[in-house]
Amino acid sequence: MGFGTFIREKREQANVPMNEFARSLGISPAYWSRIERELEKAPKDELITKAAEKLGLNPDEAFIEASRLPPDMQKDVSTVVRLYRKNLG
Repeated sequence: MGFGTFIREKREQANVPMNEFARSLGISPAYWSRIERELEKAPKDELITKAAEKLGLNPDEAFIEASRLPPDMQKDVSTVVRLYRKNLG
């Protein structure tokens, strides 16, 4: 499952209309629709975080679905890689 599919499912479970959700994020409904239909890559980090928060989701889960490290982890990739290797090791 990609980010768009994941976030669409969560938005629909929360009964939030797509147009209303997009406007609450400060973006066009057309652009958000393309994201949800997987026609666009996951949006910038700030929108992923904002979307997760508006839906009451753990932002880490949204970043996982976007195949991206959360912003705080992006700043320290070496530690993330070392911990990953150590724990799978």
